[in-house]
Amino acid sequence: MKRKEFIQNMSWGGLLATLGVGNYLKAASNSSSVQKTNFKQVGFNHINNMETKTNTTVLHKADTRGDANHGWLHSKHTFSFANYYNPERMSFGVLRVLNDDKVAAGMGFGKHPHSDMEIISIPLEGDLKHMDSTGRSEIIKQGDVQVMSAGTGIQHSEMNANKDKEVKFLQIWVMPNERGVTPRYQQITLEEGARDNKLQQVLSPNADDEGVWIHQDAWFHLGRLDKDTAVTYDIKKAGNGVYAFIIEGDVTINGQKLEKRDGFGLWDIESFDIKADSNAEVLLMEVPMDLTH
Repeated sequence: MKRKEFIQNMSWGGLLATLGVGNYLKAASNSSSVQKTNFKQVGFNHINNMETKTNTTVLHKADTRGDANHGWLHSKHTFSFANYYNPERMSFGVLRVLNDDKVAAGMGFGKHPHSDMEIISIPLEGDLKHMDSTGRSEIIKQGDVQVMSAGTGIQHSEMNANKDKEVKFLQIWVMPNERGVTPRYQQITLEEGARDNKLQQVLSPNADDEGVWIHQDAWFHLGRLDKDTAVTYDIKKAGNGVYAFIIEGDVTINGQKLEKRDGFGLWDIESFDIKADSNAEVLLMEVPMDLTH
């Protein structure tokens, strides 16, 4: 099933049940360590979410993302998530969730379950404390990348480790190419300077390759580019597409000008060029576009 057919035939209720999004929010609302007042789903943006498409690209401007502001949590959703629903934004291939999260000091997500999903966290500021049902307890910070293969099922919590400042991080969900795997956790600290004016691989399908690995034919790269720097990205596997997320600054990708927090997807290509129009930081997520797995 191709991406367009998948979107047309998708049952939203069934998808929520599969991903456990309801449990995710319920855990956040019920945990006494998360929030002292009743959880209210407010600030969701259902209207201003137009996207610009061609036969091989899709543009998501930063201000068209779903907006969920719960006070302790402010999240921007690139794709449909929880109470934010847009049938044109179900996924980009197997890239299912891209949440740009801010969590208030001392707050976070209480223990909640996941299964059959590859969950990647990339801190942008501050420190995030992870605990899960395997007994693992870790803190990830800016410069780290964390992955959790939920597989047969795992419960975890994610809390702001600091009592005096918020934490900002990207939460990314990728559909796996294999269901029912043994749950696993991996965390790495990236080499400082390894992405200056070049693309640093931070995720792949291979345990022996650079970065963390997941159960999917996906590759993620980070780049920190000085103004006027140009780099080329080559697609790793035929049939994959790339979703570019602009963390900071302004760039041009294959002629499309992009600003901070814009998203731009490309497919049916072999390579593309990135030019920094200002000092910029970008995240490239190469994923399969065919949802048959």
